[in-house]
Amino acid sequence: MMQLRVKKMTHGAPAKKTPTNDDEEVVPPPDGGWGWAVVFGSFMIHIIADGFTYTLGIFIVELMWYFDEGSERTSWIASIMVGVTLGSGPIVSSLVNKYGCRTITIVGALIAAFGLGISTLANGVTTLYVTIGLLAGFGFGLIYLPAIVSVTCYFEKKRSFATGIAVCGSGIGTFIFAPLTEALIKTYGWRGALLIITAITLNCIIFGALFRPLETTRPRRKRTTSEMAVEMIEKEKLMAINEESDNSPTYSARRSVDDIVANGGTRQIVQDKPTSNTLTVSTAVGDASLARMARSQPHLLQVPGDVAGEDNRKFGSYGNLPSNRDAEMGMTVSSRKGSTAETRSHHGGSGVMYRKDALYSGSMLNIPEYRADPKGFSGSVMRIPDDAGSGTTNENEKVKVCGLIPCSKESYDAYKEMMDFGLLKDPVFILFTISNFCTSIGFNVPYVYIKDKALELGIPSADASFLLSVVGIANTIGRVILGYISDKPWLNRLWLYNGALTVCGLATAFSAFCDDYVSLIVYCASFGFTIGAYVGLTSVILVDLLGLEKLTNAFGLLLLFQGIASLVGPPIAGRLKDNLGSYDAGFYLAGSMIAISGLMLFFIPCLQRWTKSKTKVSDVSTKMAPIH
Repeated sequence: MMQLRVKKMTHGAPAKKTPTNDDEEVVPPPDGGWGWAVVFGSFMIHIIADGFTYTLGIFIVELMWYFDEGSERTSWIASIMVGVTLGSGPIVSSLVNKYGCRTITIVGALIAAFGLGISTLANGVTTLYVTIGLLAGFGFGLIYLPAIVSVTCYFEKKRSFATGIAVCGSGIGTFIFAPLTEALIKTYGWRGALLIITAITLNCIIFGALFRPLETTRPRRKRTTSEMAVEMIEKEKLMAINEESDNSPTYSARRSVDDIVANGGTRQIVQDKPTSNTLTVSTAVGDASLARMARSQPHLLQVPGDVAGEDNRKFGSYGNLPSNRDAEMGMTVSSRKGSTAETRSHHGGSGVMYRKDALYSGSMLNIPEYRADPKGFSGSVMRIPDDAGSGTTNENEKVKVCGLIPCSKESYDAYKEMMDFGLLKDPVFILFTISNFCTSIGFNVPYVYIKDKALELGIPSADASFLLSVVGIANTIGRVILGYISDKPWLNRLWLYNGALTVCGLATAFSAFCDDYVSLIVYCASFGFTIGAYVGLTSVILVDLLGLEKLTNAFGLLLLFQGIASLVGPPIAGRLKDNLGSYDAGFYLAGSMIAISGLMLFFIPCLQRWTKSKTKVSDVSTKMAPIH
């Protein structure tokens, strides 16, 4: 039994405090400051990367003529590049979680520039499959994800505005690069033009260097007595200390606390013998609330025998409770609040992708968790790895993906989170994935073939290239307007998303009837405006349907399926053109796939009601089942 005695506490040197995560607290995103430099860097990267990607169709036309190849074989260059860029998303997320946005962006810019640079030496489209398709595609993939995540790390209240500015670079880049690429090819040929664009791509290194890592923790402010009391209760629950019977030291502890309160002075409860359970309690004069808490929760003064003698636990003014048991449970109070300090100390990585909202680009007011507790939201969105706080993970420890590929623990965590196929059991997500797959089949067809389609109508090359500029500027306007009205509470975002895709698909299908320049401009403006919903609202719709907890997983799987669909879309349209001699069939196919992808999502509310009713029936059947 633990014997306690009471003595006066002297005012000597303060006890040395062991640093723990309790000394730190989560810093909410600054919503400004250097964040605007990050937004500028992301904006410029979108201009360069997406500007080249969406105007690659201008190069495709030139390459078809230069190498005397058909539409299908040449279009594989663009398809492979876009497919690799999107499909590499889960791999890139794991690298970002380990090395951070800045490093990965710089490496991606170097790889993309290298791929584009050596493409100038190609003597056939097959070589370009590797140089532009694989190398440049993977390089742009390394740039694409960090350009979004870096902005979301710096902004919370103003996130929708900040990410809106950043992604507008995509449409503006398309608007700029279309006439620029046309002029460069006309002046220097496709090789010279590609070499100049290689130099432009290298500027992403500078813009990526702006993605300065954000410090997410700071020294915790001095806590009030009431806050310390609440935290002590939290710690007791997390440690799962079993209450002992009334004949245990609990009674003695309670009696000692009563004596302290009755005497009204500053006291310290210590133990006679250091070899048994050690307990130190500091309580200051006038801390009545703390004393009342201790009287009502006497089991807080118990110390588990398995950790006795290994450390001194201090209750009261310090509020520290370091112990091996905390490590075994991996559940400190700061962990629950989402501090990244623990994750970094164990793994040494950036931990960016541990944030549940890392890929969310919409208004935070759309998230119920944020509306409920805006101040505490930053800490609540951290996804702490299973072994965080265990103290057993070596910083250099390697794990294997699929039992074959060694990687760091934080890389494995991010990859595993994105590639959890268990989400495919959700009927709502399955329908949304099928819709995204269909959209992605038709998405790139206009970008790749609209210039060649215009040339077949006798439209001059410069005017035909300008059609992509129309798509780009309309896309920018569409993202701004659709993003703005999607945040309005009176509007159903899912219906807006579905309607935009349906209109976009119908416009693409009916573009086969466009036989002059004006009608093609009208189509390109309609396509650019409405397809902005597909790019800008995907993460918002995913959170609405599945919740913030599943966003990273859902987004990772969607990127995979989008990459596969983007890989096959333009070649199918190219094959139809080669066989039929017209792009009409390819645009019919692309338009119908986009329209179907929008129409099928109108059934999601019905599917949600069916799933909910099925779950209720299952729960009732389980409760009524006889117990044998």
